[in-house]
Amino acid sequence: MSGPDPAPPSKPSRSAMSVRDMLVAIGVLVLIVGGLAGLARACTFSPTGPTIDSSRLPVVDAPAELRRLAPVVGFQLRVPALPAGWRANSSGLDRVESGGKVVRVGFLTPDGRYLRLLQADTTEEALLAVETGAEAVPGQGVVDVDGQQWVRYGTRSEEPIWITEVAGGSKPIRMLITGSGNEAEYRTLAAAAASGSLAG
Repeated sequence: MSGPDPAPPSKPSRSAMSVRDMLVAIGVLVLIVGGLAGLARACTFSPTGPTIDSSRLPVVDAPAELRRLAPVVGFQLRVPALPAGWRANSSGLDRVESGGKVVRVGFLTPDGRYLRLLQADTTEEALLAVETGAEAVPGQGVVDVDGQQWVRYGTRSEEPIWITEVAGGSKPIRMLITGSGNEAEYRTLAAAAASGSLAG
């Protein structure tokens, strides 16, 4: 016959804890705090909107990409000449269900905000749907940038969408700008896009 079960080990009192035990506990806390500090370093508070750490993102040669895509899409792409500090970090080609093609180039502003420029041979409605899907987006009037008229879409709580039409050879080309940039950055990209040199 076995004897009674041994009593479970009791937690030592605080007075019985050694210096070694306290050092181990402090070491664990230091590791936890260090991990939280590393996470916090990756986040910043930006009252004017989200920003991006551009040093960690790829760089794209936008003029070269637009020249490469111009013969593929079959319409005249424009190459924005942007001020120093702007840089492209993405590019791509999409096809629209209703017909036509859309060329995208994403830009980082000097303050770390993001804007993208779309150029397409589609209707204004089709180009708007590329960004918004089936969701209806209200118009908010017209913005004049150096004599070029851009129609603004969206609500105050959303990223604005600006669309304009420029000459494109046999048929007009439409441009769309959207992203987290402020109005001054929208205007900078709008002016550069509308007056850009032809890629093809």
